[in-house]
Amino acid sequence: MIRHISECATLHNGVKMPWLGLGVYKAREGGEVEGAVRTAIAAGYRSIDTAAFYQNEAGVGRAVRESGIPREEVFLTTKVWNSDQGYETTLRAFETSRKKLGVDYVDLYLIHWPVKGKYRETWRALEKLYEDGWVRAIGVSNFQIHHLEDLMKDCRIVPMINQVEYHPRLTQEDLFRFCRKHGIQPEAWSPLMRGRILDHPTVVELAGRYGKTPAQIILRWDLEHGVVTIPKSVREERIRENADIFDFALSPEDVARLDALNRNERVGPDPDHFDF
Repeated sequence: MIRHISECATLHNGVKMPWLGLGVYKAREGGEVEGAVRTAIAAGYRSIDTAAFYQNEAGVGRAVRESGIPREEVFLTTKVWNSDQGYETTLRAFETSRKKLGVDYVDLYLIHWPVKGKYRETWRALEKLYEDGWVRAIGVSNFQIHHLEDLMKDCRIVPMINQVEYHPRLTQEDLFRFCRKHGIQPEAWSPLMRGRILDHPTVVELAGRYGKTPAQIILRWDLEHGVVTIPKSVREERIRENADIFDFALSPEDVARLDALNRNERVGPDPDHFDF
């Protein structure tokens, strides 16, 4: 059972990644993102998830440097955007991201979306970055089973992470079974369904029974399933609230009740029907 914010998942190459991180999608570059990262680090977070597309890598890097926490204790994730995919363009995009972050290496580098006809070459670039020591782990985001099968036909390194939309309305059980079978750690983005599930009667009832907020119930549900999760917020009280999930556990029966809310309902784009 996961009992502390410092606890980590172990990726298939042995690298340890915190179970809980801060997502910074839509956090504005400058004071907003820097404040969010500072608050998170002060609250015990040691994982920050950004992306080239978010246009806030520089602020993330500044906040980490100014936190006083040693670089090796903070797990930094960023991602290559769709327009930069391809072999050489990905290598260049990574260097741009690394310089914006102001770091010597990145802990996890992801392919943001499975751009058809490009993601295999992009993955070759990630393999090179990994083998050359620029990144400690590599993975993908928003990949379905067929994308993973295609990638794994001739890849040298199996992805260590698949970061996908995940919440009680979208449990993606087949995908997660496939990932676990191949040693790919699942990670959740939009774990709170952009707030749309927080008022569901089942979630509200469980929150009252456990003495927690609806958001805390859902984030704990992620952990019970062994899913790394990165709720995003720029509000200090919410960042701290999201981290207060390590002093209780959901019963198997209550986990199953939340599982039963699945409707295969997305709030983000469908990876198979997305205009890249």
